[in-house]
Amino acid sequence: MPGWSSSVTGEVPAAALAAVDHVLRSTAVAVSVLSILLAGPRWLRVAQREHYAVDAVSRFALRWWTSGPANLAALAVAVAGLVLSSRWPAGAFATAAVVALGPVGLPWRGRTSPLAWTRRLRTLALVWAVLEAGAIAGATVAGQGPVAAAAAALALPALVDLACAFTAPLERRLAGTYVRSAAARLRRVAPRVVAITGSFGKTSTKGYVAHLVGAARSVVASPASFNNRAGLARAVNEHLADGTEVFVAEMGTYGRGEIAALCSWVRPDVSVITAVGPVHLERFGSEDRVLEAKAEILEGVPCAVLVVDDDRLSKLAETCARNGTRVWRVSGRDTGADVCVLDEGGALSVYVRGEEIVGGLPVEARPGNAAAAVAVALELGVPVDEVARRLPTLPVAPHRLEPSVAAGGVVVLDDTYNANPAGGRAALATLERLGVDAPRRVVVTPGMVELGSLQSEENASFAAHALSVATDLVVVGRTNRRALLQGARRASEGTGPGRVVVLGTRQEATEWVRTHLGSGDVVLYENDLPDHYP
Repeated sequence: MPGWSSSVTGEVPAAALAAVDHVLRSTAVAVSVLSILLAGPRWLRVAQREHYAVDAVSRFALRWWTSGPANLAALAVAVAGLVLSSRWPAGAFATAAVVALGPVGLPWRGRTSPLAWTRRLRTLALVWAVLEAGAIAGATVAGQGPVAAAAAALALPALVDLACAFTAPLERRLAGTYVRSAAARLRRVAPRVVAITGSFGKTSTKGYVAHLVGAARSVVASPASFNNRAGLARAVNEHLADGTEVFVAEMGTYGRGEIAALCSWVRPDVSVITAVGPVHLERFGSEDRVLEAKAEILEGVPCAVLVVDDDRLSKLAETCARNGTRVWRVSGRDTGADVCVLDEGGALSVYVRGEEIVGGLPVEARPGNAAAAVAVALELGVPVDEVARRLPTLPVAPHRLEPSVAAGGVVVLDDTYNANPAGGRAALATLERLGVDAPRRVVVTPGMVELGSLQSEENASFAAHALSVATDLVVVGRTNRRALLQGARRASEGTGPGRVVVLGTRQEATEWVRTHLGSGDVVLYENDLPDHYP
């Protein structure tokens, strides 16, 4: 029966091909899901480190995938696999492999900032998983499983951002309970509240204020960098004891309205702005917007302390005075200000309304920040002689130009928590002063971030300045490598060549320092980016 035989032999290959195609499609989806599960914690960690900002993970993913030839090539393979998977399901395997293993250099758990499975992160992970599953399941039902799974894997960072957006209202609502509790505690304890903000110098000034005011009042300062809504609520709820007379609150912001919201329940009696500079420009866009956001701390406050070396803060002081606010104008160079602290070759002299109250203090302190703290102490009734007595023992904020001597006799300047141009210049001035007789003066840095359109030029300028002071510049990581090397080349055309070393990680840099430096050498560690940066 030739017809019967022909029919059977024609149908068997078709059925087999269909079965193979089904298995291949199912396997492609399964492998993509596995890659998503393997890569997810890596990008959830980025979300956590960037305070769950709704666009942060996508921005960092773009930085990582374009951070070098290897990652660029891997991204090209992943995109090609996605495109091919629309016709050949096996293309999804390439995308899945890249997503699971890359980008090269971004660790799963992290060294400087380990993934912490907090309640908030668990909530975010659940919402993200639902989004991934929904995208894959819906497309699979429609017959587009492999391409949808590959797309969901490649779009993982964007889906984490979407999950951040979905969970943000819930987190604000949950945080509200702690804020209400903190507001009630503040009303009951009724301390004088000092609120401090600024593009830089907040934490140092907070420590100076607590130290000086502690001479005459019981003081609680917000710990570490607890300077947002959740952090300040926690500081009040956990640390503000009955009988506290002064609460010093550091206030940070990533956008307009945030400081105003903090002040609505913290209610400062004295507000301080230390500086306005090119910090968080990726979020703000311009320094004028930074100033507007910082100035929210002055709304309705009885007393303002402003570092008027910045013309913008000088004009703001005039506006405050016209509106009836009591204003302390403080300075790091003008002895005619209400308070002035002058750095005279590494020693500080302090003037109050033109009269020197103490001089020749061997203190490593930023003059403007110290002047602001003196003004706050005087405003709160600490006697001038008591302020003068405590000034020589001003504390050094951890990791902010903190000096020490390593076991091998190398002088170490730890400025790893500083990330702004003005602070960088001050750190280089300290390196120059302390290392005047040192055989080698070394700057180790990954550069500065969140400077917007100014980032490249500011890092190039810093590198050029560093090589006019230091004998060696150690460039760490890829984030600012190009700009720092550009600045190094600029320095070699001017003051002469300095040694430039390029290393991948902070661990490699510290090992280089241990190997190459000896007793009497000085090393400045300027900024330290967490390892979710390239």
